[in-house]
Amino acid sequence: MGGFFGAVSHRDVVLDVFFGVDYHSHLGTRRAGMIFHEEGSSFQRQIHSIENTPFRTRFEDDLPKFRGTTGIGCISDTDPQPLLVRSHLGTFALTTVGAINNDEELVESHFVNQGKQFMAMGSGKVNQTELVAALINQKDNFVDGILHAQELIEGSCTLLIMTSERQIIAARDKMGRLPVLVGRDGEGHCIAFESFAYHKLGYEDAYELGPGEIARITADSIETLSAPRDKMKICAFLWVYYGYPNSNYEGMNVEVMRYRNGEVMARDERAQGCMPEVDYVAGVPDSGVPHAIGYATESGMPFGRPFIKYTPTWPRSFMPSNQDVRNRVAKMKQVPVPELIRDKRLLFVDDSIVRGTQLRETVDFLYESGAREVHMRSACPPIMFSCKYLSFSSSKSDMELIGRRVVHELEGEEGVQHLREYADSSTERGQCLLRKICEDMGFDSLRYQSLQGMLDAIGIDPEKVCTYCWTGEE
Repeated sequence: MGGFFGAVSHRDVVLDVFFGVDYHSHLGTRRAGMIFHEEGSSFQRQIHSIENTPFRTRFEDDLPKFRGTTGIGCISDTDPQPLLVRSHLGTFALTTVGAINNDEELVESHFVNQGKQFMAMGSGKVNQTELVAALINQKDNFVDGILHAQELIEGSCTLLIMTSERQIIAARDKMGRLPVLVGRDGEGHCIAFESFAYHKLGYEDAYELGPGEIARITADSIETLSAPRDKMKICAFLWVYYGYPNSNYEGMNVEVMRYRNGEVMARDERAQGCMPEVDYVAGVPDSGVPHAIGYATESGMPFGRPFIKYTPTWPRSFMPSNQDVRNRVAKMKQVPVPELIRDKRLLFVDDSIVRGTQLRETVDFLYESGAREVHMRSACPPIMFSCKYLSFSSSKSDMELIGRRVVHELEGEEGVQHLREYADSSTERGQCLLRKICEDMGFDSLRYQSLQGMLDAIGIDPEKVCTYCWTGEE
């Protein structure tokens, strides 16, 4: 996915941006960059790959070269950025987060309308942030340009623009699929996805942009340039998986939601008479753990940690891109506690089950370590559609998703007509899905959180939450 952090102040903000971007490292694994500007001087920028080295280590040597009272930076799971652009709107820096599904159409349209070129990456594809810049530059000012770009883009686009006039323009996606929060301290403001990032830097909450809102942030002010829209579809996975535990979105804390989500799962299973007796309830590290704590608390069964994830040398922020190496590293990271596994009945809660590849290896590892039973719970419903708004899942096809793959094995093309039934464990088709995945994965039992249960745990108006990857509905 990706994340960004920006700051504008009466003092130097290099360290704020450096640490603020670093606190978004859980959102991306490929590229990162920072760019700064100080009045009377030029822009300073650096972009690095973070596929094999974490952000903080990769950029530490660059810090002495930077200075500025305005700066932005990003963690990107897609293209190198932020970019520095010179146009009729002036010279500005731009960073974006989102997904552009019609990028090739927009590029061709640009050529038809007298645009002559884009810089191409090795694949021949155009950097999507450069494409957004080109769309913005088709208008006479930033606000009209941003609105123009967001209307043309099929997918989503949240962005920051930094100018040489000591200001940052922040624009939240038109459907508000990602949060944009503004913090304040005694000398300026910052902008982030994760509120805890600026709390740790001494900022306090100042403002949260609404869906589609565009705001100008200076050291002294926050000014709305384009009003927020009424309709919002914020990504549910921010609470279930992506978001950091300390963060709040739309007033709802991530960790609290996860505890509540686990409690709802256990409550519903008890009511349906399908809760197994186990020796320990455990979470698949890291984001599955709070869901499991909630489940254990509500069920009355003890919480335990039968295996620990070893992360000092392999945190997620620089997991390798090669899938074979990723699978090997995932296995190497799982360090068992034999005393909590051998001859034990275990129930694990994971944040989600996407493809199932690594989860199958986890189950094999637990049985190899002596587990008597392994029961699995997913903190969200079966994922039936690849995300087209934030690239939550990088699947090239829906058939890479374990839910869709199993439906196809059970019923072929006809199964697509019954995905809602398959996602509902109270139906005959839903039970077939559970049994088939249990057989394939080696679970003693499997349950998914219901869509309604997950929405109840999030606790905001369900109409404001994007659930596309489960329902396929816009």
